[in-house]
Amino acid sequence: MPDHDLRRKTFHLENLRAFPAGVVETLSTTFSILIANRVFEASGLAKATLVALPSLGLLLSLFVVQAVRRSGLSANSMLALIFALSGVGFTISSFAGDRFELYMFGMVIALITLTLNLPLFSQIYQRHYPDKSRGRLYSITAFMRKAYAIGTAFLFGWLLTKSLDYYPLLLRIYAGASFMMAACVLAVENVTLSRSRRVKLFDAFRHAGEDLRFRNLLISWMILGTGNLLSFSLFVEYITNKQYGFDLSEGHVSIITTVIPETCFFIFVLVWGRLFDRMDFYVLRCILNVLFATGIVFYFMGDGLWALYIGIALHGVAKAGGNVAWSLWVTKFADAENVAEYMSVHTFLTGCRGVLAPFIAFPLAAALGPGTVGGISVILISIATAIILHEIKTKDQDLPEST
Repeated sequence: MPDHDLRRKTFHLENLRAFPAGVVETLSTTFSILIANRVFEASGLAKATLVALPSLGLLLSLFVVQAVRRSGLSANSMLALIFALSGVGFTISSFAGDRFELYMFGMVIALITLTLNLPLFSQIYQRHYPDKSRGRLYSITAFMRKAYAIGTAFLFGWLLTKSLDYYPLLLRIYAGASFMMAACVLAVENVTLSRSRRVKLFDAFRHAGEDLRFRNLLISWMILGTGNLLSFSLFVEYITNKQYGFDLSEGHVSIITTVIPETCFFIFVLVWGRLFDRMDFYVLRCILNVLFATGIVFYFMGDGLWALYIGIALHGVAKAGGNVAWSLWVTKFADAENVAEYMSVHTFLTGCRGVLAPFIAFPLAAALGPGTVGGISVILISIATAIILHEIKTKDQDLPEST
């Protein structure tokens, strides 16, 4: 059980890191695509690549955990190195001017490295936060992170509405935020994994073979995630590409794709954090799936701005719970030493579907329309939910009868 002083120190440093993390989060939700669209008039392939880059980082995160085991580095040192590389990438992109190739080069570095860190953070939370309050502590930090993200979205949207020439300033702010995050993780008490001189790159997948519950959840999450990501890939494209019938300002786009969902996240994340600590995980996951599917129906199949607002708001509510569940669920299933490896399998599979989804979503939307893509998403989410419901039924049948 983590001691009180260790928990408090980690909690304070994570709340400090929430500021730069909130700033950087706005990049992948809105501004990387918005800059590509409005500054460079990028092609669909280029925009799909930008959407896919964070998922490629998730895919590669499987190997980061193995690299930590092989090198003997602490999780903290590896995290600091990753965030420093992100800062370098943003700095490169900030000097692109009108050269889209240089902008993309920096974005490749920045967006991939920003998501390499997630399995290592799961290990830190497992070591430093107690089981009974892990969801609550994580959600408080997420609450603060979203408050900063909302403010950043307003500011950056306003700046780009005034002039697109402000985009290099935005990227330099992102770079500074990345370097701040590196400093924060170095100040956290070191977390190390047992060192191994002979590490197999895909060794973590043995857990999926040995743990039936883990394997079934991975299958459900793969289907769910594919459905969600098909729609998520098009959130910005749907309202910035004039061929879909919208002609909104940069500030309005920022409000819809960042401010509204992040505000709903901000309001509900504390509730979801407490529910994660107290509610059966399978039931929680089903509730979140229903909210995600309903949000997609409103966003892509509704008529008018009001449907966009409702759909993206529901997405924000679901995303708040999904963020807590996605980040911490392995702590409920893995033993203490293997949390990072369980999480790395989860993030690897998330990365696989995340890399593929944009390249499927953009051509599908062009050929069949965003509404059809939304319908496919809802069908996949429904299938994933059916798998979870089966797990609930099976689990209940395995319980001994009361006497």
